Amino acid sequence: MTLYYTLVFVLLMLEMIVFLGLIVPLPSTWRRKLFTFISESPAIAKLQYGLKITFIFILILFIDSVNRVYRVQLEIASYGKDAVGGGAAAALGAERMEVQARRFYSQRNMYLCGFTLFLSLILNRTYIMILEVLRLEDKVKLLRQQVAEGGDKDEVARLKKELEAKDRDMAVLKKQVEGLQREYHELGNKVAPEDGTPKKDR
Repeated sequence: MTLYYTLVFVLLMLEMIVFLGLIVPLPSTWRRKLFTFISESPAIAKLQYGLKITFIFILILFIDSVNRVYRVQLEIASYGKDAVGGGAAAALGAERMEVQARRFYSQRNMYLCGFTLFLSLILNRTYIMILEVLRLEDKVKLLRQQVAEGGDKDEVARLKKELEAKDRDMAVLKKQVEGLQREYHELGNKVAPEDGTPKKDR
């Protein structure tokens, strides 16, 4: 395997490890910290940019390997038509084995590049979906807090209304008590001179 296809294979293995890391169940706080670090780190952003360029080169390799597979298939088809008996058949058999080997390597390279590109799309989509889930979890948490605070506010408003009603009742009672005291004193002043007893100061 040539150097660039070896690098593609290494990248495929790294993608598989990263994918397993994404789907491993982690505690919510750890997952949140990890994805916050990934989404906010400038080093990770540069790495993602470099990987996008790398995937462009892998796409070119994929297109080239598909083209090679197609050409090898045409060669194999032509060998099938040209097959004749005798020594020519033995010579064609050796050439055909060499063509079959080239077909194997070109198909291997096509699958390697294809799976690497496909897994990169899956990784990107999985990462975006996990970020979306975390964002929605934050939104739900915030809405629950708002509902709880709204419930507290409603309770406080209800208690304030009850307190105002009791304050009004107290004011009415004070006025009634003052009116009753005034009438009591007036009656006391009226009754005391008729008895002839001296009026007591209160």
